[in-house]
Amino acid sequence: MDPRTKARQLVMQALFQLDVQGSALMAELNDFFIENAPEDVVRKLASEWTRGAWDNVSACDELIANAAIKWKLSRLSMVDKSILRLAVYQLKFCPDMPPKVAINEAIELAKRFGTDKSPAFVNGVLDGVLRKLQSEKKNEEK
Repeated sequence: MDPRTKARQLVMQALFQLDVQGSALMAELNDFFIENAPEDVVRKLASEWTRGAWDNVSACDELIANAAIKWKLSRLSMVDKSILRLAVYQLKFCPDMPPKVAINEAIELAKRFGTDKSPAFVNGVLDGVLRKLQSEKKNEEK
């Protein structure tokens, strides 16, 4: 498995755990990454992306809520929400990450860990988020 793909899988799981147990769990995440990824590069990416996504969870959730038309954030499955948080973090805060890669990887996570409707839902929400971010960027450039 590609190191970035493995790191994304760990981040999705870590964000799920943080959502359930709260920020106090952050101190224990390194142990979780060590147990589940022997490769340094995977652990480093997982740690960086998890901390970044969790530090910006409010901004990510706002973008998700605005793009998930007719869905309240509280009604989303925790798996889908964790996948979306990671992808939205990467779309908004990781300029070196190609949007297409972030979205495709999120869809793959949804196929693997979500329901049969998760991939289409994740794709639709992320498409809406990307359009909003691109529109904001164009407005800033004017």
